[in-house]
Amino acid sequence: MAKLTTAKRKKLKTSTFGMPGERKYPMPDRSHAVNAKARAQQQFNKGNLSKSSLSTIDAKANKVLGKTKKKNNNPTNKSKSRNKGLDVADRAISYMNSAY
Repeated sequence: MAKLTTAKRKKLKTSTFGMPGERKYPMPDRSHAVNAKARAQQQFNKGNLSKSSLSTIDAKANKVLGKTKKKNNNPTNKSKSRNKGLDVADRAISYMNSAY
């Protein structure tokens, strides 16, 4: 992840943040977007973040990551691999949750 100094963070546009009103969860690049998704999920799991805020952060991160919502044409098709189909942030969250 690229170093984000205080000076650089202060220069970021408000729209670069996952929570623009509070200037939380900065996402100037892909690595910060992945990290923001993971940290937001952790805070949601602890009860420190609402579902709507989590959704807002995830949507912003997905936009930075170039992801779009895809329709699931076959919801009964279960993956054999536990991590198959998960993006990097989801795998990181899964790992962190299983490690503690």
